[in-house]
Formats: sequence, C-alpha cells, structure tokens
Amino acid sequence: MNTTAIRFKRLLLTGAAGGLGRVLRPRLKAVCDTLRVSDIADLGAEAAGEEVRQAALQDKAAVLALLEGVDAVVHLGGVSTEHSFEDIIGPNIAGTFHVYEGARLHGAKRVVFASSNHVTGFYTQGQTITPDMPPRPDGYYGLSKAFGENLAQFYFDRHGIETVSVRIGSSFPEPADRRMLATWLSYDDLERLVLAALTAPVVDHTVIFGMSDNRLTWWDNTAARHVGYRPQDSSEPFRAAIETRQGAIDPTQPAARFQGGAFVTKGPY
Repeated sequence: MNTTAIRFKRLLLTGAAGGLGRVLRPRLKAVCDTLRVSDIADLGAEAAGEEVRQAALQDKAAVLALLEGVDAVVHLGGVSTEHSFEDIIGPNIAGTFHVYEGARLHGAKRVVFASSNHVTGFYTQGQTITPDMPPRPDGYYGLSKAFGENLAQFYFDRHGIETVSVRIGSSFPEPADRRMLATWLSYDDLERLVLAALTAPVVDHTVIFGMSDNRLTWWDNTAARHVGYRPQDSSEPFRAAIETRQGAIDPTQPAARFQGGAFVTKGPY
C-alpha cells in the first residue's frame, strides 16, 4: 500500500523482532535499498535487501556502529511495557540517547521515535488533549518515553536532527476492548504514519498521536497535519461486538477513568 516516491539508501529499524517491528519490517523494505534491522532477540535469516544486526540498546559502541551509513531511523526498540525503573533505564533511556548520538556522529537527519500514549496516561478519558499539553506519564515506561521526546527536542535544537515522536495508541489487528475504540491504530495506518513521518519535507520535532480515524478519541492531532498523515481505518466497525462482549464499565475504576487504562495501576511499586 506504499505510495511514497522517496527512496532511502539505508534505513535502520530497531526493535525489529517486536510486535510492530515484525509488521513494519517487510513494509519498510519497499522504500529503501537496504533495510538494516536490529534487536536483541532472534531476527531470523537475512533476506534480500536486509542487513541483520543483533545489538543491545544499552551497548553504546554497538548502537553507534548500527547508525553508520544510515539515512534515517525508525526507533521502535526498548522495553514496551511497565517494568521496574532499573529494567527500563538501560534500553529506553540510555538506549535512546545512544541512537541519537549515533545519528549525530554519522549524519542521520531524520528519526521516527516510537513514543507512547502512556506519556499522557494520567489525563482523564473525559478530556481531549493536544500534543503540546504537559506530559502526565502513568508509569516508569511512560516516563522513559517522555524523556525520549525531550531528547528528540534537544537533538533538533542543538544538532538539527528532525524527529517525529509518535505516541502510539494500541496497534493490533483489531481493537480488543472499549478503551481501544479510542486508541486503536491499524497496521495499515501505522505504515501510513511512519512513511509520512519519514518523508514529510520539514518536521522539526513533531509530536503526533498514533491512532486511526476513530469516532471516539481523546487526542487532537490537528497541530501535526504538516506531517501529512491521513488515517484511513477506524475502530467503528468493531464497536458493536466489543460493547456486546465487554458490557458496561465502572467509570470510577482507574483503568476506566484515565487514558492510560490499566497502566495507571501496573508496576512493581
């Protein structure tokens, strides 16, 4: 479904063995001569047009080497659920710093950073928020993504490296519950969003919510229209089945009150 005419010599995809990395790996190959994929997990055989590199994000030397010869980065790597701060600090905080240092040293000028809706998880579901409202992280994971967004802003202001920070909602084949009626991002819209973020002429540092064209939403993406992302899917066709299956929810429960859902009470603390 890719329609972009821009082609990259070499793209780096971190976190390529993760759920969304596996989705984007074959799709990104269509827009570059070489796709360099990286993860700490097994990435399988190296396909035509690929370079497979196993690397831990907390290993600075390994990550700096990953960025050599790279035009742009789709940075999905890191811990993607709530854990102890000690587990998160290496891959998510130090690791994201290493990615940006590698971009600076090797001249990569565009990063698509997988941020998260959990940067703003303690806003309530009765609010509609914009990307420029203050972060309200719902855990250590959300804190690490807020750090990543600040890092992206710093590297743009100081070094001119452009970033689209994508606060990904819930990207699955279909929404699983009533919360996801608001947060769902289809795989095709994920592809549309990433390609728009890679190819928009000027993005500076832009924060955008990663969601499909859902009827129910807590997030206003109007300020990010210059990126050119136009979602084409919606959670609406799944609404009736979800509401029948899940029934009414108790709005006094934290998972129903706050945008972060169950994350607002998760964690080893």
